[in-house]
Amino acid sequence: MIRPITPDDTDALIALADATGLFAPKELEELGEVLSDYFGGNIGRDHFWITDDDDGTVGVAYYAPAPMTDGTWYLYLIAIRPDRQGQGRGTALLRYVEQALTARGERVLLVETSGLTSFEGTRAFYRKCGYDEEARIRDYYKAGDDKIVYRKVLAAPITNCQ
Repeated sequence: MIRPITPDDTDALIALADATGLFAPKELEELGEVLSDYFGGNIGRDHFWITDDDDGTVGVAYYAPAPMTDGTWYLYLIAIRPDRQGQGRGTALLRYVEQALTARGERVLLVETSGLTSFEGTRAFYRKCGYDEEARIRDYYKAGDDKIVYRKVLAAPITNCQ
């Protein structure tokens, strides 16, 4: 079941992000701080955290509007527990986000990810789901680690990415 997160989900969500092996310890610490700010009311009401918890905490997604834009949103985080990847859980979360934003009349969803080889599966997932590489900023995260921005127009039919 996909639902909004609660404060009780915090430890499981950080453990899930850690289990993916794609987040450095500092990034996990920052995730905890973001969740604390979110539950403390320090982040806008138009920021959304959702989880898939059909069988424990399986996945998480966080999306919010891009500042100073009209209808452009960012998917800041999507992660699926490694033992549940490849089962359509990420697709379900991403579709949920896209449908929620489309229902609100939003226009564009952007996703940023790393250019490292270890993120190739992530990039392939976005391409399969109908996202196009819009930009690449070389050496953004650190030397040798590009930032890649994917874009999807929400008015278009949602692509089946299973």
